[in-house]
Amino acid sequence: MRALRILLIVVVILGGIFVVVDRVAVNFAEGEAADRLKATENLASTPDVSINGFPFLTQLAGGTLDEVEVGISDYEASTGDGAKRIRIADLRADMRGVDFSTDFSSAVADSATGTATIAYDELLKTAGKPEPGRVGPGVSARIVGLSDGGNGKIKVEVEATVLGAELPEPVSVLSSVTVVDGDTVRVKADSVPAFGGVEIVESSVRQITDFEQRIDGLPGGIRLDKVEAAEDGVDITVKGSDVRLVG
Repeated sequence: MRALRILLIVVVILGGIFVVVDRVAVNFAEGEAADRLKATENLASTPDVSINGFPFLTQLAGGTLDEVEVGISDYEASTGDGAKRIRIADLRADMRGVDFSTDFSSAVADSATGTATIAYDELLKTAGKPEPGRVGPGVSARIVGLSDGGNGKIKVEVEATVLGAELPEPVSVLSSVTVVDGDTVRVKADSVPAFGGVEIVESSVRQITDFEQRIDGLPGGIRLDKVEAAEDGVDITVKGSDVRLVG
């Protein structure tokens, strides 16, 4: 009995040591991966990287991590226009089946899903037209505000001038938001408004109310999947395969 008791104590101690070593190793790996990702994506701040699954050391020996979660507080994405960038807030990605090199200089995930948000003022800044556009005889208009319209819709506020007189209040329209080709957010009015009682050709009004904003260059080549209007901005779902984290 005494020998068995001693053996159990040794097993418990060794198990505890293994857990400690495993957690130290995973913390080191997370730090290395975060630093590599920051450098690869030219991020202003170090991202959050969490390697899930236990034990980590057996995953390390196999060269594949079960799951890696990445969080980037602010990411500057390309808009297809070299002069403009769009800020993506709180980008979170869940990577599955991540193959990596021993020095973490490269890491590629079989698949990835995630979420992010584009604030309304950020979307307006990149997609809005600063100068009013002509929509009909004596009528010009421009978008001056975007906000949550409820039920997954965006409320688009349009400021209009009719025969030289600016309307006292912006005209509001509810718009649907969708993803096009995996890299573009499209905002399209459900119906077009009249300005000051003046009926205008629908296609002319849509040149102002409807717009598209391209968003590409997301980390690792992930792409847009779905979008929905929310309280603070447009919520985005992203996904990808063979996603290159670093290297």
